[in-house]
Amino acid sequence: MKILHLLYESKGDYFGIGGVGVRAYEIYKHLKDRHDITLLCKKYIGAKDAEIEGLRHIFVGVESKSLTKTLLSYAYHCSWFVKKFGKDYDIIIEEFSPAIPTFLPFFTDKPIILQVQGYTGKLYFSKYNLFFASALYLMEQLRPKFYRNLIFVSSDTSKKFVLRKDSYVKFISNGISSDLLKVSPSEGDYLLYLGRIDIYGKGLDILVKAFEKFYKSFPDIKLLIAGDGRDVDEFNSMLMDLPEDVREKVELTGWVTGKTKQDLLSKALFVVLPSRHEVQPITALEAMACGKAVIASDITGFNFVTDNRAGISFKTGDAASLAHAMRNCITSNERNEMGKRGREWVKDFTWDRIALKYEGFLEDVISSWKQKCDITNSKKD
Repeated sequence: MKILHLLYESKGDYFGIGGVGVRAYEIYKHLKDRHDITLLCKKYIGAKDAEIEGLRHIFVGVESKSLTKTLLSYAYHCSWFVKKFGKDYDIIIEEFSPAIPTFLPFFTDKPIILQVQGYTGKLYFSKYNLFFASALYLMEQLRPKFYRNLIFVSSDTSKKFVLRKDSYVKFISNGISSDLLKVSPSEGDYLLYLGRIDIYGKGLDILVKAFEKFYKSFPDIKLLIAGDGRDVDEFNSMLMDLPEDVREKVELTGWVTGKTKQDLLSKALFVVLPSRHEVQPITALEAMACGKAVIASDITGFNFVTDNRAGISFKTGDAASLAHAMRNCITSNERNEMGKRGREWVKDFTWDRIALKYEGFLEDVISSWKQKCDITNSKKD
């Protein structure tokens, strides 16, 4: 297959990379030797078209430190690129973001798959001004209706959208590296947050407040924040407001991968994920694969953690509730059993298996499109 994938976050991106980008790279790592893959990425300062990790990268849009300007420019240039070059590909995959209004079905007759990895809904109004939040909310509700073929990471997310009656939907979860299942878990002197530095979305403001409360009972335990993103400077400023003794126990490691990430996960006491909105985050799966208990907010995106008794939930947005859950996880030996249960459940979610499901769906969509074209052409004859 000749695949074009519209990926709005890529490695090296000034604005950071999250689960959307990680998922794409992990899946294509297992498919790049069998298929011709092009990633159409959002341009960032210094980005150059190149082959990265065996994948062709084309960057479109304008270079800017304004995320809004960058995303809207990316949307425009993606639509133009698909209109001009879409015919050269067998299938097009678009990562869904309400902030990137492409409406690709109007620009090509080639089969398109919209991959939906999240849902924000009314939480937009808590994060942005009324005008911007209204636009994002409208786009989130409207745009999926224009696509027939869709991939959802979870069935719970699909239920939040109104789709076409003829929609062809596939549920393909996130995954883990099989190497993580081989990690021998131990315990260091720190709690771990691993993910994008997005203060509101990832609930890092709640985590900081909770850790300050937690520190009073456990002053020898550190909090490691592993990740990067556009809120790094603001987050550092937030940390400066903490009492000095608490601040000294919070460490930002930056973005971590490979052996460094494995080591951080394997030695954490447990992993804390206080997100306000989420859909099956890869970090939670990776923590479970390393035999670690997960403390997560009580949103549906984390149901798989509590359903499998692999961690503890707390009331979303409530620092006192999170601090209480953190204290309970430290004082109870149950966290080791949680880690074992999580590892047992997640072992079937390796990226090689996920990639095969993904590949099969792409092939099905292409086959269905060709049959439809054959029927249309026969009627013309």
